[in-house]
Amino acid sequence: MQSPVKSKTPDPLKLPAKSPEAKAEATPSPTPAETQADVLAGTRETADLQTRTLAKTINGYFPHPVLSALTAILVFFMLGKLVDWIVTGVLAKLVNRTRSDLDDKILNLLHRPIFLSVVLLGLAFATYLLQQSPGITYTTIHILQSIGVFVWFRFSLRLIDTVLGEAEGNEGRLKFVTSATRPLLFNTFLIISVALSVYIVFLIWGINITAWIASAGIIGLAVSFAAKDTLANIFGGVAIFADKPFEVGDFVNLAGGERGVITHIGVRSTRILTRDDIEITVPNGILATTTIINESGGPHEKFRIRVKVGVAYGTDLDLVETTLLEVAKSHPEVCDSPEPRVRFRTFGNFSLDHELLCWVEKPVLRGRIQHELNRAVYKTFAENGIEIPLPKQELFVRREEKE
Repeated sequence: MQSPVKSKTPDPLKLPAKSPEAKAEATPSPTPAETQADVLAGTRETADLQTRTLAKTINGYFPHPVLSALTAILVFFMLGKLVDWIVTGVLAKLVNRTRSDLDDKILNLLHRPIFLSVVLLGLAFATYLLQQSPGITYTTIHILQSIGVFVWFRFSLRLIDTVLGEAEGNEGRLKFVTSATRPLLFNTFLIISVALSVYIVFLIWGINITAWIASAGIIGLAVSFAAKDTLANIFGGVAIFADKPFEVGDFVNLAGGERGVITHIGVRSTRILTRDDIEITVPNGILATTTIINESGGPHEKFRIRVKVGVAYGTDLDLVETTLLEVAKSHPEVCDSPEPRVRFRTFGNFSLDHELLCWVEKPVLRGRIQHELNRAVYKTFAENGIEIPLPKQELFVRREEKE
């Protein structure tokens, strides 16, 4: 008899083997940071291998590695001078065609970083020629690369300072670059340059910056919530410097009733000297979001004064107009252009309402000159027999006869 065939039951402890496609699907895809790091590492390995091969070839022509390293340093020193001379010489021909001095200043700043970059490259190659251990070689190379980053970081700061200085001196090009905004702009570019330089140095030393960026984001979010009012004032100051709704010396009216001369425009706040000789400080965040009446703005700084006066019904209107114009033209501080004018506004309840319109040189003169014109109008009307009526009411009393 044949023995019964035993059916094979799957072992629950043994999992079926996965196909290559399933394994590929199960493997998590690398993140962009890991991909970038892998590409950078592969590029470094290729460059390192080629440089070591070239160093061994050159060392074959010298009796000692130290001699070949010193020779390489000397060659790269002269090469740095040559590259600096060629690059700046070619750029100088282009710079001489322009009228601006800015490109000349930038060209002068380029000499040192170009020369030092070539010299650092020579020192790095000399490190390979010395044939030290990989740890010493890589550490030295990373130090030299970090020094190169610092050299160009310093150049970027000097470049930014030069450009901002040129823009501040030439108000026609970039009006928002002033003595007050220059430190803010420089510090902004400084933060960007520092962040970029630190990022490059981290890449050089193979440091993972993902955690650093996440921490910086959390810290930045906390700081932004804690200093939101300060940031609003700073951004408001930037908007004021860019749009220039007013300048130092302008006479302004604010929505809150403040009226005076702008004495200082800062990054965080603006100071106004009122007619009571009291200086008030207004945060720029408020100024950037409120209505501002600039009495010194417009095509000219002249300010119009309105003198309202009413005359009795039955008065000669031509005499009223002539008298008001004579009062305005006789005042020494009333402008001849635009000429003073008189307007008959409305028929009032008890008077014919007129308005004298004239201009003064500055808004700050409005109060005093309006006071003097009011006095002159009153005296002149009295001399010419023009009545300024008082409110009148006629009362009719009805009497009823008793039967």
